[in-house]
Amino acid sequence: MNEQQAIDRAEEIIHQAVDGMSPRPTLERMGPAPVGACIARDDHGPDDRVQVTVAYKLTGVPGSEAQNLVRQARDAWLKQGYKHNSSGEVDWTSAFPTVYMRTGPDDFWMDAVTGVVDRAKGEGLASLSVTSPCFLPPGKSKALGATPASPAAAFEAPSPDDPATGRALAHSSRIYDALQVGSAPTQPGEGLSTVRDESGASVHHTWSTEPLPEGERAAAVERAQTFFRSAGWTVRRVPTAEGTPGVVAGHPGEHTVAQVATSTTGAVRIAVTTPATGPASAGA
Repeated sequence: MNEQQAIDRAEEIIHQAVDGMSPRPTLERMGPAPVGACIARDDHGPDDRVQVTVAYKLTGVPGSEAQNLVRQARDAWLKQGYKHNSSGEVDWTSAFPTVYMRTGPDDFWMDAVTGVVDRAKGEGLASLSVTSPCFLPPGKSKALGATPASPAAAFEAPSPDDPATGRALAHSSRIYDALQVGSAPTQPGEGLSTVRDESGASVHHTWSTEPLPEGERAAAVERAQTFFRSAGWTVRRVPTAEGTPGVVAGHPGEHTVAQVATSTTGAVRIAVTTPATGPASAGA
């Protein structure tokens, strides 16, 4: 799989949920370019893989329909033969009722979320997100003997004087403070890198915490989520193979995306992706 194939499949899954909805919403794209560093490296794949996340707000319908749209997305995906990622039980009275599902056999993960805007009136805003499995960029695939189906992404070491490097490290530092746990020595494939592809250049910073007991891992992710929300980031919870939902957050003043997710190795993995062009310093 390459980036375009992953995006196309994610878009297909989104439209399988949306095209039959009533009332029919308008799709409003969320976030920057969808490709980012892979943080689900628990299947012993190469450490320089990437993954794609495509997310949309469902707009143009009354806020009172938000929860109904999430239910319709769930039903449409079930008709496609997709499976719940958990028991399938959803607490529809919670602030953010969420449906977690996955496709088979290609193993794309998706969620449908409704966030309450006005609890008294029962109004909210629905959104859908699809995340691909991790895959090698075409240039890396070619090195393993495969034929890339799109132009290769080029990985290189970023300059320490690059403002994007400073932004990525500054955001990682704030996330480290929020997690309140120690970091592990840099693992193969972690650290700073710049990727250049058809959409431009981005700086990636990936790192891991020390191994933690299950409860402490979940608590650390919750602290990260609290930090992102208090700092004004746009926050989404996403399912993970480990079980504890991860967090994907978008910075309000940049096109920076941060991912925080638990790992079956016992660590919490963090990835920060920021465009190579942008503000010279990272905001809180």
